[in-house]
Amino acid sequence: MVKLFSTFCFLLFFLGCGGETDPAKFFAIQLEGKQNKFQQNQDVGVAIKNKKNVAISNVTYSMDGRQLPLSDGKLTLDLPKLGNKKLIAKINFGEESVEISKNIRLLAANAPEVYTYDIINTYPHDPKAYTQGLEFSDDVLFESTGKRGASTVRKVDFKTGEILQKIEMDNSVFGEGITLLNNQLYHLTWQSGLGYVYNPSNLEKIKNFSYGESREGWGLCNDGSKLFKSDGTEKIWFLNPTTLEEEGYIETVTNKSIFNQANELEYVDGKIYANVYQKESMMIIDASSGAIEGVINFGGLKNKVKKGAEWDETNSVLNGVAYHPERETFFVTGKNWDKLFEVTIRKK
Repeated sequence: MVKLFSTFCFLLFFLGCGGETDPAKFFAIQLEGKQNKFQQNQDVGVAIKNKKNVAISNVTYSMDGRQLPLSDGKLTLDLPKLGNKKLIAKINFGEESVEISKNIRLLAANAPEVYTYDIINTYPHDPKAYTQGLEFSDDVLFESTGKRGASTVRKVDFKTGEILQKIEMDNSVFGEGITLLNNQLYHLTWQSGLGYVYNPSNLEKIKNFSYGESREGWGLCNDGSKLFKSDGTEKIWFLNPTTLEEEGYIETVTNKSIFNQANELEYVDGKIYANVYQKESMMIIDASSGAIEGVINFGGLKNKVKKGAEWDETNSVLNGVAYHPERETFFVTGKNWDKLFEVTIRKK
């Protein structure tokens, strides 16, 4: 009875404050400098704006389901994943509590380092291949190509450029990235909302799978246990290789902004190497946090390619990256390029 009376009195208080019955609207989170962009591990001053001077007994803060300790009026933003976040404050007053939130952007702690490349070898590449994905299995190069009416999945002798085996997609399909895991070949399509799983030994299709929340299909790679899928946004999704369901994501960010141009993907030692869409560069992304730790400048590589009949000045861009673990080198090419380049990557 006492608790019911207390709640009734509190309701009367808020009704007396302009008829508003939602107590959340009487509080707001205030952050230092009135900013909404912060860097990982930054200490940020925080306070609650109490519009009606309600007697607050306690406030706790959390983000991504993790409580953030408050020390001397500051929160340390030491979250493991970066990107768009929601800071939640739980406010206790009397016997009541309410949660309010504020949207922020949590960015990388450091600026990306700049890398360049050295060409080790140059090999022939099919200029008709509108390359969307590359991946090695032993010494065989798997490649997927795009464009409606020209989309294929193929196995290639990388040294000669000879196509060892190829399947053609339906004319309505625009093929995208591929990756190999647990003796299965996974393949995306761009806007069809479908992906495919093949037997890599003979390229026979095992099954289809549909996308979840991810917008489109762009690039694929894996870390040995899960798939990573880019979709043209700032998100790189985690896919369960058995169920193909999306089980979370990271967002790609620098120390200054959230970035949304990750295309073809390759995973090496905890990092995702991602072609930047329609740019002569590649990002090195921390696969756990989403921080863009490096940018590889591939400027000048395109000038070494012969512009054949299939060349399109707008779309014949750098795309396709595969790591050869035995050789410890990267292989890169582009859409309708007549060359495949074996390169090493070093800091500039």
